[in-house]
Amino acid sequence: MRSIQQPGPPVAARIQWVEARGRAFSFTLQAGVPLLEAARRGFAAEGFAGGTLNIRGGALGPFAYVMPALSKTGENAAFYSDTFRPAGVTRLKMGAMTLGSRDGAPFFHCHALWVEADGRAGGGHILPEETMVAEPFEVEAFGIDGALFMAELDPETNFKLFGPVPIAFSSEVGTGSREENASRDAAAGAETTSRAFVLRLRPNQDFAGALEAFCRERGITRAKLHGGVGSTIGARFTGGGIVEPFATELMIRSGVISAGAGGALEAELDIALVDYTGGLAEGRLERGDNPVLMTMELVVEVLDGF
Repeated sequence: MRSIQQPGPPVAARIQWVEARGRAFSFTLQAGVPLLEAARRGFAAEGFAGGTLNIRGGALGPFAYVMPALSKTGENAAFYSDTFRPAGVTRLKMGAMTLGSRDGAPFFHCHALWVEADGRAGGGHILPEETMVAEPFEVEAFGIDGALFMAELDPETNFKLFGPVPIAFSSEVGTGSREENASRDAAAGAETTSRAFVLRLRPNQDFAGALEAFCRERGITRAKLHGGVGSTIGARFTGGGIVEPFATELMIRSGVISAGAGGALEAELDIALVDYTGGLAEGRLERGDNPVLMTMELVVEVLDGF
């Protein structure tokens, strides 16, 4: 399997994870508000400090982003481009966002594909500090309770990266069975939450294989993925499509883990990405041939298991 040498030594535990509770909902991002603040308000209104977003369209402006790029100093295996600030309103095609905390304040990590005002198709890493919502648009969210994505220095990659950390539950939802928690939520007058695992995958492990092994070890037989922001070492798609440039910015469009035809767990990961040459690609990742480059953040919602 392909691999990239990182500047620091690998950590023994290749998946950073926290078990939590979560709930899916949707809300509308308000126009004229910074994208970060609009996202924060939507989660806060539902009682969550953070979680994930999946974006199916929308309008941003002003808008700023960076793309993946080669490292100029060797301090990282890959880096970011200079900042781009396209004029006018940029129309999002799709995207995924992780909302968490950095330096004690709300922060997000968001990758997306879009079309700029001049018709140019692009993609990359949206900058929270410089991006505004131009028109209201609806997003699909998954709020997490009992965990938060926190940006911390990662010695292996020499980046400050989101990873899950445990926090106090906002209510006594506990970590019992689906039935126990649904009953508890109903008794408390709360909307039902699901058992969920908040994950960060570390570099140089197959994306699908890592998720399949994680679920198998915990008796999870069916799960849905929420969010999904990170990078792979190029990409190999079912049907034969290949992305050769090794540095990508990737988002999950949709993902499920369930038993395949032979009974073993299989992860179906539909993604979109931009590589460091500006190439765009979409499709389903080939299982066993798509190693993580820097990181992969996502939430696994347990649908069946023990």
